[in-house]
This record gives sequence, structure tokens and C-alpha cells, in this order.
Amino acid sequence: MFNLPFPVRDANAGSGNKDLGKLPEWDLSDLYSGEDAPELKRDLDWLETACAEFAADYEGKLADLDAAGLLECLHRDEKISNIAGRVMSFAGLRYYQLTIDGGRAKFMSDCQEKVTNYTTPLVFFSLELNRLAEEPLAAMYAENADLARYKPVLDRIRAMKPYQLSDELEKFLHDLGVVGDAWERLFDETIAGLSFNVDGEDLTIEGTLNLLTEQDRSKREAASHELARVFGENIRTFSRVHNTAAKEKEVIDRWRGMPTAQTGRHLSNDVEPEVVEALRNAVVEAYPKLSHRYYELKRKWLGLERMQTWDRNAPLPMESTKIVDWDSARTTVMDAYGAFDPRMADLAEPFFEKGWIDAGVKTGKAPGAFAHPTVTNVHPYVMLNYLGKPRDVMTLAHELGHGVHQVLAADQGELLASTPLTLAETASVFGEMLTFRKMLDGAKTDQERKVLLAGKVEDMINTVVRQIAFYDFECKLHAARREGELTPDDINALWMSVQAESLGPAFDFAEGYETFWAYIPHFVHSPFYVYAYAFGDGLVNALYAVYEENPEGFQEKYFDMLKAGGSKHHKELLAPFGLDASDPAFWDKGLSMISGFIDQLEAMED
Repeated sequence: MFNLPFPVRDANAGSGNKDLGKLPEWDLSDLYSGEDAPELKRDLDWLETACAEFAADYEGKLADLDAAGLLECLHRDEKISNIAGRVMSFAGLRYYQLTIDGGRAKFMSDCQEKVTNYTTPLVFFSLELNRLAEEPLAAMYAENADLARYKPVLDRIRAMKPYQLSDELEKFLHDLGVVGDAWERLFDETIAGLSFNVDGEDLTIEGTLNLLTEQDRSKREAASHELARVFGENIRTFSRVHNTAAKEKEVIDRWRGMPTAQTGRHLSNDVEPEVVEALRNAVVEAYPKLSHRYYELKRKWLGLERMQTWDRNAPLPMESTKIVDWDSARTTVMDAYGAFDPRMADLAEPFFEKGWIDAGVKTGKAPGAFAHPTVTNVHPYVMLNYLGKPRDVMTLAHELGHGVHQVLAADQGELLASTPLTLAETASVFGEMLTFRKMLDGAKTDQERKVLLAGKVEDMINTVVRQIAFYDFECKLHAARREGELTPDDINALWMSVQAESLGPAFDFAEGYETFWAYIPHFVHSPFYVYAYAFGDGLVNALYAVYEENPEGFQEKYFDMLKAGGSKHHKELLAPFGLDASDPAFWDKGLSMISGFIDQLEAMED
């Protein structure tokens, strides 16, 4: 039952540099004032005692509880989750700020070990819940409305019943979790510690990836070759991390009897495998009319006979290279949020004013971007690596969307606030769409409109096509690992097998690109997460179409959806909008918005 909140780095997080104004940093004092805070020691001491008392009071006795007793039990579990989540949020966020600092790494590791040890006695809870008979549980729901509120989260736990091991083995796996975390930390610390040199300038991975969006093609090529060189030098480490993580997952899945490597993710996302398969198939079938068609257009705009992978995120020739300072980015996003509904802007404002955003790029800081929900009685924290590119503005809009969603869902409490990952991308992608539409409405020339449309199409391709290609890569990787150890060349080949298919015939693939799987954090931190991006984008495109067709009353329904957090299934959440993700046509509706934008770009060529 116990579950720590965790950040997941967003895939399209941008980066850049120079004259950005004063960038905000986190103030973590709303969690704890420091490593030596007496409140932190108090909470750890409380946690140890509370977990032991919980086990003493309830282990072997859940089946004897009445409705009121089970409700009290859930409230106590929720309090334990809250305190453990608060400790680990503080330790984790400090670590992400400076992953190469040994003291911070040790502090996080020590906290993780304590929390793991203290919460091991809780492992029985979900196991016993799964052994409860359905009829008595249904009767308790009928008798007690407060208990019935927890039915969605209990249903999600009970979905794991067929894959549950013995109590002793579950405790063993719980304790062993810190070993798996160590491989994730090795990945994080290796990535953060990489050093790149492009044209005599020493750069972090964020700064180097940023050069792939430079106007100067020779700069993009040099950055791509340097990324390939450094990834190549470290490829054995990355290969070892992926082999170990995939093997650990395979062993656990085999013992649990999971039919596929993806089953666990589908269960945690509360989404049916056939829905994900319908999404995946719809996107793959749409590659020719989406990415293939767009990149052929881009090849012509760039005046190239053939595209190279370092041209994928190149700006258009007519695109301004101006840097967007922090205040301008803030104004753009806040105006877009406020125009949709003033409540959106009001909810986003504290992130800027109260130290809830850490925006600057710093050596040793974790790459990418995320919004971390922490716990429901504090607030989320947003991490960016903001360097002033127009796409960084979209990343800000995206992460603030997550933050607003997390704030609104917090009233559900610790067990129900957490949204399945497929729905967790809804508010973030919607925030991006609001910002894009606001900027598009403000475009003064056809050229400016073209640049904005092309940028949005590229973001959508990165969010939908690229992420489904990532998903296919992961499916192949985990299937291959079940057959035996994978060499770096094996993994490289799997990566390349999905790249040509998804990007299309406009591209050549220079030597070295085959290692670019190495830096994607999702593959290590959260296997099969990536389809959530495509799910979220398709869902938001369909939602936005409903908003445009019938804006009357949309905001209230939208806010109700975000406030629900994880308390409702996607079918129930989308019903008020007349949408159903289990209908294969639903995905075509979302993909048609991307295709429509490409139609507009093609029409501009005439």
C-alpha cells in the first residue's frame, strides 16, 4: 500500500543559456529546514514507531475489521505515507539539485534505507487487502460512504492479486528495492557527471543537447558527434545499468506470473492493455502522415538533400534566434493560463513567488524537467533546466500544468491524489496547448505563424511519435533481455530498428547515433512510462477539440477532472466530455489535430 511520490523527468525538456534574468531556486524549508532539522528527526522517529504499531494492530486481523475499523486503518496508512513521502521528497529534491555532491547522495541513501526498513512491516497490508472477500467488502462500501471513497485505490491494489507472492517474499522484495535504486542512482550520477567539449567550450549534457537546436548547422553536427563520443566512452556503464534493471524486472515479473513486461505498468496506470495497444497501433499507422510528412517538409525548408539526426530539432531558417528571458516566459504562460480561467493563473502564481521552481542550469543538477507532488499537505516543486529557448517556455507551461493538477488533486488525500501516469500528463499537455494557442493568436505575420505551427508540430511529434518509438524500443529491449545478456551493440541495434521507422525516409543516420538511447532517463527510472506522453497528448487534443466546439461550461468540468486526482478511472473522467479512450476512433481524433496542423503548413507552401 505504501508508495512514495516520485518525479519523472519529462522527455521534451529543453535547455539553453545567457541573459535570462534572475532564475528562481527552490526553497525546501516547507518540507524541512535542513538535514539536521529537529522536525526531520522527530518524523523519522515517529515513522519507525507508527509502522511497528500499525503492524502490531492490524497484521493478520484485516478480515475481522468492520467498515469503521477499515476506514481508521486506511487513515493511519495515509498518515504513514505522508510522513515517509515528506522525508523522501526533501532528500530527493536536495539530491536532484546537485547529484554529484557526495553528502547529498549519502543523505538520500540513508533516508531511503531508514524508510525502507521502517515500512517493511507494512508489506502485509496490501497482501491481506487482496485476500479479503469481495462480498463483505462491497457491503462495507454500501454501509460507509467515507470508506467507499477509497474504493478506486483499493480496486487498483486488488488488481495485483493474481500476481501477489507470499508475505515473506513480498517483504524480501521490499527490502531489496534499495538495491534497484542504487542502479538508478548510478545512472543519474553518471549522466550528471558527463563532460562535453564543443568548439573549445566545456558543457554539461543539458548545454550540449541544447546545441542541437542551434541555427548554425555545423554547431549542431559538432554537438551530435560530441554526444556520440561521450556516450560511446560510457556505453558499457549504460549497458550494464540497462541489462541489470531489465533483468531485475524480468525476475520479479516471472515470479509474479506477469504475462508481459508491460503488465505492471498498465496495472499501475489503471489502463487496459488493449487501450494502450490501440494507441500504439494508431500512432505507428500514422507515422507516414505525421512524422514522415512533416520531416519531408522540414528537409525542403532547410534546403537539404538529406536530413541528419542533428537536423531533427533544428530551428527553421526564418526562425528568430532570440533568447526568451525568464520574466517574458513567465508572462507568456501566466497570460495563457489566466485567459483560459483566472483560477489557473491564481494556482500557478505561488510557484513563481514562493520558491517552488528551480530553473537554472547548474553543473551536477539532474537533467530534464519535472513536477514533484511531494505530499498533499505541502505543495509540488517544479524543476527546469531553463536556458531561454522558445521550447523552454513550453516546458514551463507543461510543468506548471502538472503543478496545478497536483495542487487541485491534493484535497483527495495521500492515497487518492496520485493520478495514474496516463492521466497525469493531461493538465501539463493542456497547459502547453493553451500557451501555444495564445502565442498563435498573437502572431503578427504568416512567417511568425508558420514558425509557431512548425514548433508545435515538432513538439507533438516528440510527444507522440518519438515516445511510441521509445515504447517499442523498450518492448524489444525487455523481450530480448529475457533471452540473455545484451551487449552494447545489441541495444544499439534495437534502438536503430525503431528510429528509421518513426522518423521516416528523409533521414540518414550518422555513425554514433546508435548510442543515443543511453541518456533517456525513463528507460531506467520508470520502464514503459513513455506511452503516457502519447496517451496524454491524444487525450488533450480530443479534449481541446471539445473545448473549441462547445466552450460553455468546459472549465468547470475540466477543474472537476483535475480535482479527482486518482479517484476515478479514465472512462469515468472523460464521460462528461463525451469521450472514451477505449474507442479506437478516439486516438484517430487526437492524431488528426497534428495532421491538421501539418495540412496548414503544407498549404502555406502553395
